[in-house]
Amino acid sequence: MNVSRIALVGGVAASTVLILAGTASAHVSVQPQGEAAKGGYAVINFKVPNERDDAATTKLEVNFPTDHPLASVQPQAIPGWKIDVTTSKLAKPLDMHGKKINEAVSKVTWTADGAKIEPGRFQQFPLSVGQLPENADQLVFKAIQTYDDKEVVRWIEEQKDGAEEPESPAPVLKLTAATDAAHGAAAAGSTGKNAAADQSKDKETTASASSSSDTTARVLGVVGIVIGVAGVAFGVLAGRRRTA
Repeated sequence: MNVSRIALVGGVAASTVLILAGTASAHVSVQPQGEAAKGGYAVINFKVPNERDDAATTKLEVNFPTDHPLASVQPQAIPGWKIDVTTSKLAKPLDMHGKKINEAVSKVTWTADGAKIEPGRFQQFPLSVGQLPENADQLVFKAIQTYDDKEVVRWIEEQKDGAEEPESPAPVLKLTAATDAAHGAAAAGSTGKNAAADQSKDKETTASASSSSDTTARVLGVVGIVIGVAGVAFGVLAGRRRTA
């Protein structure tokens, strides 16, 4: 009997912990698909859970960091959601693949257009972003979640070192150490023209070599024919001399 009661109490306690943990973690977050390496490009997902039992999420606004602006932001189309990308003029232009970028994306907004996030469900909103900064360990995105009952939840509080997680934390993208692959992806645009030029030169070289080989083959063929004719003529003359 005592064992049963202990097991029951333990089960209730465990369930309570799980419920509390689920509630604490049910906030807008951002995670990369794979890695988000410094200096490279990445596909990231904003995960938006619905925290209400009697309302659905109909809008998400994600504000991009101004201290580390991203010149390239491409949202993936999601059925039932309208996407608006807002750009702003930069105080300091970015140098991207040898070009000066004067504007960068400051906000992306997803608005329900036939779809919504129902209670007990979540939705992911993917973005392709870059070039990620090389001098930062993380990027903080402030997000605003709107429900169909007009309630607005602002996920904008930044985590302080040594402090407990805030009640409405802002999504944070952790950046990993730079890799050769990331640098290769970042440099792809700047080296594309050179690569194309090298490829063109290779094609010209190959074509030239092929043409030279064809010419050589033809010359050798003609020489062979001439030698063959000369050999036949020599054989005929030799035969006549023997007959004479």
